[in-house]
Amino acid sequence: MSFIDKSAEELKKFGEKKSKEYATAAPFPNISFDNFFLPEKLKEILEEFPDLSKKPDIKFNDDNQIKRASRGEGRFGEKTKHFMHYMNSEPFLEFLSALTGIENLMPDPSFEGGGCHQIFPGGKLAIHADFNKHPKTKLDRRLNVLVYMNEDWDESYGGHFELWDIEMKGAVKRILPLFNRMAIFSTTSTSYHGHPDVLTCPPDRTRKSLALYYYTNGRPEEEINDAHLTLFKDRPQDAGRPKYKKPSKLKKVVRALTPSFLKKSR
Repeated sequence: MSFIDKSAEELKKFGEKKSKEYATAAPFPNISFDNFFLPEKLKEILEEFPDLSKKPDIKFNDDNQIKRASRGEGRFGEKTKHFMHYMNSEPFLEFLSALTGIENLMPDPSFEGGGCHQIFPGGKLAIHADFNKHPKTKLDRRLNVLVYMNEDWDESYGGHFELWDIEMKGAVKRILPLFNRMAIFSTTSTSYHGHPDVLTCPPDRTRKSLALYYYTNGRPEEEINDAHLTLFKDRPQDAGRPKYKKPSKLKKVVRALTPSFLKKSR
């Protein structure tokens, strides 16, 4: 099943052609492509995108992130599964290596932290650097690929993907999450990015994306850091904002034992 209009060799050459643009991009190596995939194929995948408002595999609701996500392949439809397998295939990995200069990339067939992502009106994802080690294989996370699935997305809806400088002074690049737009960037402990402004799309719309992460066994010495989870960062305008406090174990027990009709809505 083909998802692009290039052969494996043509795809690799295209990556080589774009490699300088990728390497020299600010604030860290990154690039985005429009209409990279055959639109009719991507529309078929959009049609089977799971409704994560109902029993999401992963649900975040705190000061840093309000979003939902799938886990593994369980929520993939058949066409989505074929597409995600293609994104983990040898031809696509060779394209990524030619583009980024990162050799011996390995996919993550478990889609740890990746897969289907969905943000509803009022949601967000604060600026952050990603976890840098795969929690199971302990391989080094080197590359993120995001495929946006939002048809007829107006700029007034927000949802821009932002890339921030290392000193957190401001966004260097903002990418609107349009349908069939793919963003690729190198992941390090200082590659700060996110969707920090609250989503303002209509109530019947959501911000949908497919996320894939790629790894190597080791990384350049200048990028080596202790293993860490996601590192959230405040923007200048976030200074002094109230912080989300994780409920204590006692509060969790009380909440679990409280009948639903007595609970206050949040």
